[in-house]
Amino acid sequence: MKKRHAPEPHEDYGFFGPDSVTWKVWGYPTSATIGFQRSVVIEELDPALVASVDATQAIIERPRTRYDRTLRYFSMVAFGDSRSTSQAADVLVKVHSKGIGIEPLSEKAYDANDPHSQLWIHLTAWHSILYAYEKFGPGRLSPEDEAQYWQECAVAAELQTCSPDDVPRTREGIREYFEHMRPKLAGSEVAQRTMAHLLNTHVMMPKMPLVVRPGIWAVSRVIRAGTIATMPRWMRSMGGLRQSRLTDVLATIALRIGFAVVEHIPGAKLAVVKVISPMTVPVVAPIFAGVPPVNPVTLTPAEARERYGYDKPAEAHLALRAKQHRKVFGEGGKPSEEGILESQAILGSIA
Repeated sequence: MKKRHAPEPHEDYGFFGPDSVTWKVWGYPTSATIGFQRSVVIEELDPALVASVDATQAIIERPRTRYDRTLRYFSMVAFGDSRSTSQAADVLVKVHSKGIGIEPLSEKAYDANDPHSQLWIHLTAWHSILYAYEKFGPGRLSPEDEAQYWQECAVAAELQTCSPDDVPRTREGIREYFEHMRPKLAGSEVAQRTMAHLLNTHVMMPKMPLVVRPGIWAVSRVIRAGTIATMPRWMRSMGGLRQSRLTDVLATIALRIGFAVVEHIPGAKLAVVKVISPMTVPVVAPIFAGVPPVNPVTLTPAEARERYGYDKPAEAHLALRAKQHRKVFGEGGKPSEEGILESQAILGSIA
């Protein structure tokens, strides 16, 4: 029998490591599936974010690649080594420099690097991953683990242009944040259309053999129902989403069983990731296989920036960002693609 090769070890433990709650929660199979789908769907209720998304049409034209690259980045933050993750965070500022324009509802300028936009993206992701873990996985974290989780969420925020000081440290604080954001969100036609598109798990999947397509369709429908089941009624109403309480219950039962099976079958989690996000495989494979890094240490984002020579994200690439602003707001032109092109070597191809 042919021996399987062990995954390539990471350089170090990155920013968290095996004793972190981040590894515990993000390593459960709910994270790359319902947790992540929930986050990208809910994000679209922010008018500035959905305007940026709609302007590029990337989610419509290449949804699988967009999902793949985004999941790879967030997985790098949770599991990647400090060098490659710092590089990814740095180039993401360049990528986001392209996400500027005028939001049609308010007619105000938006900027994907704006700290408030980045905080919205960050918190919807970390909240959604935890929500899915607790609803469809092992259950509610202990108070100690929950406090550590939100502290680690603040650490991860240092890799974006938002401030870690703005990250709530409790469940109640997260609820207050969403209540604060609620009046600023909008279920516009484009938001509802984009949310419906992202809830169709099919668009993130590769082409499958005909014989398995009915099964994939059924799984996609259950995942969609499960994602909607995690959303409060006000959010469903805003997103134009209807689903009965009975469907909520049935989807929850089915998914709890399904995720428990995937968690306990050797190799099943990685197989799921291979299907939905091939570019994420090298990031999570050594973690799932228990392969230790070359240097078993963790760093803080500040230590990593100093070691590898990167600026704080909020202060990074200011010349490029200014140039993009001049092109779009001053000259009425289109922003440069240089950040997107450079990112392909780090986050994966856009093709």
